[in-house]
Amino acid sequence: METVEKNRFIKDIKSLARHLLIPFTVLLTLSVFLLWSCLDSYSKGNGTENIVKDVYAINYDVSLLDDSEENKEIKFGYDVFQNTPNYLGPNADTKNMDLAGNNLSCTNCHLWSGTKPYAAPLIGIIQRFPQFRGRENKMGTIEERINGCMERSMNGRMMPEDSKEMKALIGYLDWLGRYAPEDGKIKGQGFVKIDIPKRAVNLENGQRIFTTNCVLCHGKNGQGEKSLEGNGYKYPPLWGDDSYNNGAGMTRVLTAARFIKANMPFGATYENPVLTDEEAYDVAGYINQQRRPEKINREKDFPDLKKKPVSTPYPPYVDTFSLQQHQLGPFQPIMEYYKKEYNIVKSK
Repeated sequence: METVEKNRFIKDIKSLARHLLIPFTVLLTLSVFLLWSCLDSYSKGNGTENIVKDVYAINYDVSLLDDSEENKEIKFGYDVFQNTPNYLGPNADTKNMDLAGNNLSCTNCHLWSGTKPYAAPLIGIIQRFPQFRGRENKMGTIEERINGCMERSMNGRMMPEDSKEMKALIGYLDWLGRYAPEDGKIKGQGFVKIDIPKRAVNLENGQRIFTTNCVLCHGKNGQGEKSLEGNGYKYPPLWGDDSYNNGAGMTRVLTAARFIKANMPFGATYENPVLTDEEAYDVAGYINQQRRPEKINREKDFPDLKKKPVSTPYPPYVDTFSLQQHQLGPFQPIMEYYKKEYNIVKSK
């Protein structure tokens, strides 16, 4: 009798196991399929807006890449980005590639190798081009945008679009955006917004803020601090012969203030800023009143003058506000004018 009961018990256990195994197998198969689909989407960069919640959490260390031909180009692009003067500066090794007029590197403006939020990060930038640019009043390519930096921030000349340096830079930027959404739009894109003070820049206060917060890195004369390696800067000059020229976007007080707010002084982030909006505004105005190289043909910028940012520090304008007000504010009356006359809302 005990043997019969024992056999019946074993039979019942086997039956139960079979019934449990079927749904478990189905569940396991479904889970594996879903996981594979997610990983496949992740690897291709499709639908990553839902998968990669924080593109800043990805490891962007190029040294981890293998030595495939594609990765060699990415690594070279990264090196050009980090050590721009060695490849494109006044002392460039390659013949006829001394295109930049200063010794700045791309990473001096696009912080953390182009991966810091609200420091003009370049993650997803490739997907955002072609892009309309008011300064040229046309759709522009990513190559044209890079050359805009060459002519203004780098105070130099355009880079051949078929050069190995241009191709490598684009390869690096494409790699940065491999997990960005399809439209390239990410949180932390561009610069933070600030509450623009309803007054002109206070230059004396701007100088005080600069002396207190900025001279440690950028020097009392805004000359910056040279890198111990190569020809570039650890901390870039903010004015003078080796700085960006007066046609660069950073010469606009409102643009510079937004950059400064989330990134300066050293260690500041958009989550933990050091300066107030008013302090960033004043020190941006002070910096941009200092002498810097001149960009030729600035009058050709913004063929449609209505698209010109209100804090663009050089004429011509399609309004009657003074040059000083365009440089130092107050900017609200200029914004109100464009809203009233042209129904254009301006924020910079």
